[in-house]
Amino acid sequence: MDKRTRLDLQEAKARGERVVVVTAYDNASARIVDAAGVDAILVGDSLGMVVQGHDSTLPVTLEHVIYHTQCVVRAKPRANVVADLPFGTFQRGADSALDASLRLVQEAGAEAVKLEGAGPRLAGIEAIAQADVPVWGHVGLTPQSIHAFGGYRVQGRDAASRAVLQAAKDVESAGAAAIVLEAIPHELAGEITEALSIPTIGIGAGPRCDGQVLVFHDLLGFDDAFRPRFVKRYANAFGDLTSAVEQFVSEVRDGSFPTLDHSYADRRAAPDSEEGA
Repeated sequence: MDKRTRLDLQEAKARGERVVVVTAYDNASARIVDAAGVDAILVGDSLGMVVQGHDSTLPVTLEHVIYHTQCVVRAKPRANVVADLPFGTFQRGADSALDASLRLVQEAGAEAVKLEGAGPRLAGIEAIAQADVPVWGHVGLTPQSIHAFGGYRVQGRDAASRAVLQAAKDVESAGAAAIVLEAIPHELAGEITEALSIPTIGIGAGPRCDGQVLVFHDLLGFDDAFRPRFVKRYANAFGDLTSAVEQFVSEVRDGSFPTLDHSYADRRAAPDSEEGA
């Protein structure tokens, strides 16, 4: 099948077809989700929490995202590859946002970038779009603003919903190719989706978005302790993988692994019938 592009995602919205996005950070997971048929792979700055073990996304650097995007791109996925602009790359202004975006395209092979927020961030979105780099917006709960929000809280309830709707409209007007709606009431997400011509990708935003995104590790249950409301687990990777490693530990300790079937033989000790093979 042909490589997925921003145009395919836009056309999917026009046809009423749901867009499927998975956040992944390495070659192996990229190959898995691409084989499953996702439309886009997001190399998210959530790697700071999922892969690096931090409490937030803030410690992630541009070099980290470049590295992980390169790992994903080497899988040669059919899916469109979108890379996050991490904290500190666009808060300094449009020039900084554009420079970081160009590096993600040139050095890492990203086919689009994602930028959180609206307001003062709109100039960055506009600069990136004018440089012919597809850019995704992100409104609602924006994890890089965790300190300003005072925690990971649902956004857009009550009177605040007008601000989120306007932010989404502003992001589209600035030139965004798509927009992530995170942790907002499903009614508001539906209203935004109807108001915008670009695809809306929800995470904790209900069923009325044009598409959905979940993190690879979350939907497969890698973290047994992480159970947010918006995640549905499609596997129990933590339990299954732990059991597999426990079996390996047991077999090594009791001597049942490795057997000769998992070993190499000296060719000099091979039977005459195998000589010259």
